[in-house]
Amino acid sequence: MPRMTAMQAAIHVLESEGVDLVFGVPGAAILPFYEAMKDSGIQHVLVRHEEGGTHAAEGYTRARAGKIGVCIGTSGPAGTNMVTGLYSAIADSIPILCITGQAPRAKLHKEDFQAVDIAAITKPVTKWSITVMEGAQVPWAFREAFRIMRSGRPGPVHIDLPIDVQKEVIEYDPEVDAPLPVTRPAPNPKAIKKAVDMLLAAERPLIVAGGGVINAEASDLLVELAELTDTPVVPTLMGWGTIADDHPLNAGMVGLQTQHRYGNATFLQSDVVLGIGNRWANRHTGSTDVYRKGRKFIHVDIEPTQIGRVFCPDLGIVADAKLALEALVAEARTRQRPRRSWPEECRVRKSTMLRRTDFDDKPIKPQRVFHEINQAFDRDTQFVTAIGLYQIASGQFQKIYKPRNYIVCGQAGPLGWEISACTGAKLANPEKEVVGVVGDYSFQFLIEELAVAAQYRVPFVMVILNNAYLGLIRQAERGYKMDYQVQLSFENVNAPEIGDYGVDHVKAVEAFGCIAARVFDPAHLGPTLKWAREEARAQRVPVVVEVITERVTNIAMGAEIDQVVEFDEVVNLAVPAPDPAL
Repeated sequence: MPRMTAMQAAIHVLESEGVDLVFGVPGAAILPFYEAMKDSGIQHVLVRHEEGGTHAAEGYTRARAGKIGVCIGTSGPAGTNMVTGLYSAIADSIPILCITGQAPRAKLHKEDFQAVDIAAITKPVTKWSITVMEGAQVPWAFREAFRIMRSGRPGPVHIDLPIDVQKEVIEYDPEVDAPLPVTRPAPNPKAIKKAVDMLLAAERPLIVAGGGVINAEASDLLVELAELTDTPVVPTLMGWGTIADDHPLNAGMVGLQTQHRYGNATFLQSDVVLGIGNRWANRHTGSTDVYRKGRKFIHVDIEPTQIGRVFCPDLGIVADAKLALEALVAEARTRQRPRRSWPEECRVRKSTMLRRTDFDDKPIKPQRVFHEINQAFDRDTQFVTAIGLYQIASGQFQKIYKPRNYIVCGQAGPLGWEISACTGAKLANPEKEVVGVVGDYSFQFLIEELAVAAQYRVPFVMVILNNAYLGLIRQAERGYKMDYQVQLSFENVNAPEIGDYGVDHVKAVEAFGCIAARVFDPAHLGPTLKWAREEARAQRVPVVVEVITERVTNIAMGAEIDQVVEFDEVVNLAVPAPDPAL
């Protein structure tokens, strides 16, 4: 039997599981792992902060089917820095692997330097967290990690490695080792038949497509089911892209914030709702009393405890989204396609209950920013965004056409997520154009991660919606100074200087080796985005476009899906408004 260190065995497992790139920050307690990795084919990307590494790993996983992002850190605070990223991953069912070093086993209970029970800390935000106490267990712990991440509801795993365990020499033969079987539940055929019966018997059915459909690589099957049963589809924020925004059966998004007025109106008219791979998140449903009233629900989810977690459905089906959709499609093919006016009624709402985006106001309105983004980038672009008013506006005004083309940390929403996630997404798919959308406050949290993208020549476009800039200018005019200052040499040819009284994102971006421009005039947005795309491709670094927007924007939102406040007028593009009684 071949003999090698436990870390050499771990590297063999990683490579056989398809890992060819990792994100990390080395330190003393994880150096044996790094030593073993030197002789492998795994590329290492040195991040500036372990949280940034977890977000990059998450962006990597989200952007490319079948790949799992990996983040590495040393002992103590490296692991605690990873907790936010692990929480983000488990909240959205994203598999990532975090690996940390640890103090020697004999020192774990003696308050050794940077010795902390990190497995206990990360346990609530992982599917599995383990401190491996024997070198001989290392290869099997790594195998089990990949099995757990991929089985059932996907999610992150954390492996903690005491330094003396890393150094142990063990017997391990990679030639006779292989990935462990992954288990995914198949649906009950009787439940599938009943679900199709309910869909076809309904007068106004809807399908709610969640992120589980994208995780399962089942978007084509979902569209086929919708077409076979002539059922409109409402994607959730996590499921955006399962069906193209311009597909005739896309009925828009539903919710309190990331929603369309026609999507909410259609949902409130529905009578049967089939949810697949979704979790009935509160910003989607609002009050469940309003959401459920007058309609029946079917819920399909891979995780048994998700069924009934928020409310009790009329029919619950535990199944992998792809296996469920395969069965639903097979059953629907045996049935006669229904004839009903409902899909056309939904299309009428979608054509008439629209909102204006072509504002020429100065300062620029966020609606105009997304109008220009929709014009500037093609259907294959991958967009990355996180949390805040800019994400809400994105959900209301952007257009998405393919799965994995809207990468968003939907539930946790950590600030600063976007830069690292853009880096991970671009490294996962170098051939795809990646565009981040971020607010001025979130952008500052992990801005140092721009240096990672510049160092490794990872090009993407980052659009900042900055609604604080003019407020800083006005405060400065009144004699106030801001506490946080960025003072770096930069000749700004497109805008007045903030000077020494505020945060100058353009200066900061250039200081990290990237390129940036600031836009005040909506007429300059389109040309600047075109310039940014060209510069990113030519220079192979991130290009940041900072858009100075109005301080306060009346973005539509509300307390319930039937009480969303709309501030801007209806835009009628195609046909007369539908009868309100429909």
